Order: sequence, then structure tokens, then C-alpha cells
Amino acid sequence: MPAAYHLDALQFLLSWNGGRFNTILLDPPYAYRKSMELYKGMVCSPFRQLKDAIPRVLVPGGLVITFGYHSVVMGKSRDFKLEKIALFSHGGAIHDTIAAVERYRP
Repeated sequence: MPAAYHLDALQFLLSWNGGRFNTILLDPPYAYRKSMELYKGMVCSPFRQLKDAIPRVLVPGGLVITFGYHSVVMGKSRDFKLEKIALFSHGGAIHDTIAAVERYRP
């Protein structure tokens, strides 16, 4: 897809020197199998490292909206406050998606 950057999400966050973001959408593959399926054999960035890198590029009061199979998200230890959770049912054998909205409160 046309984009300004084509990088692994963790590489992007660690190398970003621009302004801070107001909102970050975080939707990584949560399982090794899914990572291999969706990215043609390439393993995705470790999720914990990705979450640890986000506060450096997010404005105080900014939001992280996380999508996945569970509600273990940014968390209090990184100075985030959970504001909303939504559950999206896809039906059939497809896992539900959980979305969490958290605000950065350093």
C-alpha cells in the first residue's frame, strides 16, 4: 500500500524523531501462528517491546486503542488508564475481537 513508511512497528517507534501522536491504533497479530500466516513467515515484533516503546511517542492525555483476543493492554504500569472496552463478535469459528481504549496519564 502507498505509505510514507514501510517499517516494522517496533522499528518505526524506536526510530521516530517527529512530533508526538495524539492516538495510536495497536492491532498486532497476537499469536505466533497468526504472525506466520499474516506476514508470510515473518515473525512480528514482540508485543511487550512494542507497548514499552509507545509512551515515548504519545502526547500526555493521548489514546492507545488496542485490538486483539484479550484485554491485557498498555496497563497502569505504563501510566495508562482504561476508559472503554468493546467486544466485536465475528460469528462462527472466528474469535471475538476485544478493543480497549486507554489514555496516557504520565
